[in-house]
Amino acid sequence: MHRPILVTGAHRSGTTWVGRMLSAGPAITYISEPLNVHHRPGILDAPVNHWYQYICTDNEGQYLAAFQGMIRYHYDPAKELTSLRSLKDAARMVRDWSAFSRGRMQKNRPLIKDPFAVFSTPWFADKLSCQVVITVRHPAAFVSSLKRLDWSFDLKHLSEQPLLMRDWLHPYRGEMQALGQSGSDMVSSAALLWRMIYSTVQALRQDHPQVIILRHEDLSLDPVDGFRQLYQQLDLDFTPQAQQKIINSSSASNPAELARKSAHATQLDSRASLENWKKRLTAEEVAAIRELTQDTWPYFYTDVEWR
Repeated sequence: MHRPILVTGAHRSGTTWVGRMLSAGPAITYISEPLNVHHRPGILDAPVNHWYQYICTDNEGQYLAAFQGMIRYHYDPAKELTSLRSLKDAARMVRDWSAFSRGRMQKNRPLIKDPFAVFSTPWFADKLSCQVVITVRHPAAFVSSLKRLDWSFDLKHLSEQPLLMRDWLHPYRGEMQALGQSGSDMVSSAALLWRMIYSTVQALRQDHPQVIILRHEDLSLDPVDGFRQLYQQLDLDFTPQAQQKIINSSSASNPAELARKSAHATQLDSRASLENWKKRLTAEEVAAIRELTQDTWPYFYTDVEWR
C-alpha cells in the first residue's frame, strides 16, 4: 500500500477542496476529519475532546492503534451503532462502512482530510508515514470566512491541552489568557488562531522539509496546473476525469460566494472568490488583522497581497 496522505491546515483554508480534488484520481479513499470532536467512532475509536486535538509521542497510546486500524480500513460497526441518533447518522454509517470496505478490497491509498491535525503533523508524518499537504490561506480571508459564518473559536480548546502548549503554543499563553478575560471579538481571536497555526507550520519547515505547503490563493488562480503538480508530488495519476472534476469545481460559471448553509461545498468560482474578503471586512478590520499577524504573514504573503 502507498503511503497515506494527510491534507491539513487551518479550518476554512481549503482543505476540503484540496482533499476532494486529490480524491478525484483513481485508487484513493477519502477519510474526513477523524479529529473532529464530532467524529464517527466507527471510523476512529479514540478520544477527541478538543478542536485541534494534539497527538505526540507522549499521548500516542490513546491514538496509534486506532489510526493504524483506520488507514487499514478497519471499520467498527458495533461502535458506530451505539452512536446513531438519526436516519442521517444511519445513512452516514452505510456510506462510511461501504467506503472502507471498497478501500480495503481495492487496496486504495487513504487520504485523510483533517484541518484539526495541523499541530500533530510531525506525528502523522513520523508514526503513520503520511505524506503531508498543508494549505495556507491569507489571514484576512481566513478571518473573513469565520466572521461571515459566525464561527467563533474558543481558545480554551488549545490552552487546555498541556502537551500542545508545551510543544508549540507556550509563547502565546499570555495573549490567549488576555483575550479570554477581555471577551475578545471574533476578529482578534481568529487572527491569533491563524498566527499560532501558521507560525507552527513555518517551524515545521525546518524539521520536516518534505511537507508540501500550498497557498490556497495559488491553487485558486490556476487550479489545473496547481493540482497537476500536486498529483505529481504525491505520485498520483492525474487522469482526464480528475482534471475535469477540478475544472468543474473552480469554473467561472460557479458562484463567487457560497451560501452559508453550503459552507463545505467545493463548487466555486475560484478566481472570483479571492476578492471576497476585501468586500466583507472593513479597512479597520484588515489593518487590525495585518498588525496582529505581522510576525507570521511575511513567511507566506507579500505587502501587495494585502491590497
